[in-house]
Amino acid sequence: MTETAQTDTFEAQRKRLTRLAYRMLGSLAEAEDVVQDAWLRWRGVEAAEIADPAGWLVRVTTRLCIDRLRADAAQRKAYRGPWLPEPLIEDIAVDPVERAEDVSVAFLLALERLSPLERAVFLLHEAFDADYAQIARTLGRSEAACRQLAARARAHVQDARPRFHVPDAEAARLAGAFMEAARGGDWSRLAGMLTKDAILISDGGGKRKAALRPMVGREDVVRLIQGLASRQTWPPEGRVRLARINGALGAVMDGPDGAQTIAFEMAEDGLIDAIYIVRNPDKLGRLSL
Repeated sequence: MTETAQTDTFEAQRKRLTRLAYRMLGSLAEAEDVVQDAWLRWRGVEAAEIADPAGWLVRVTTRLCIDRLRADAAQRKAYRGPWLPEPLIEDIAVDPVERAEDVSVAFLLALERLSPLERAVFLLHEAFDADYAQIARTLGRSEAACRQLAARARAHVQDARPRFHVPDAEAARLAGAFMEAARGGDWSRLAGMLTKDAILISDGGGKRKAALRPMVGREDVVRLIQGLASRQTWPPEGRVRLARINGALGAVMDGPDGAQTIAFEMAEDGLIDAIYIVRNPDKLGRLSL
């Protein structure tokens, strides 16, 4: 295989490998680093001797992700406050690249609770349509062991994917009304937009102010937003751009202390079921307003 052909073969798989690595790691920056490492390994082999280049690249990328998850385990355990994935931001005006249920924050948080091997088996089988024989070769495990890992993973994430689709126009209306109510201090109106069991998770990574625990329940969420509003820290008065955040309607916001994202997930009744705010600057380097 010529050098050009080897490069073309890899580039044909790059997006797929990045999608896999992002789901494994919850970080686009880390996903791109892993894919670059896979590229270097691909350049170092005799590609003509590899019968299934796509399968080989998926195996290498998966193993690199598992290695990184294991190496970062202590750092992730010591993370200050709730962890949220690096936001995947898309313009509302364009068709989404990813299915919302495959990149939703709730789904990625569920994956975060799995072991690296469980995560790999689940994603390869459920999201990338690999059979258990392929997965067994990728992970160096038996097919029976892979099936057990998949069953455990499925039990953890089966309720995490969004089950309800809210049209963008309706979601944008509700998100805008929520921000307006928060800015105007209309707490009863704001509470009426939330489900009884709504949650709010904010991720500052210990580098910017954020709640150190998830807010659970309508009253808890409203109380937090009241506190933020009283200190004039949220909603920010700077520029706001509506966007699709991990498949859900959200916004990119520019405030006095820097950029942040907010994403809303809706319930079947059209109320807001979850709010995710990313303030950690390490996860916002790609933002543009």
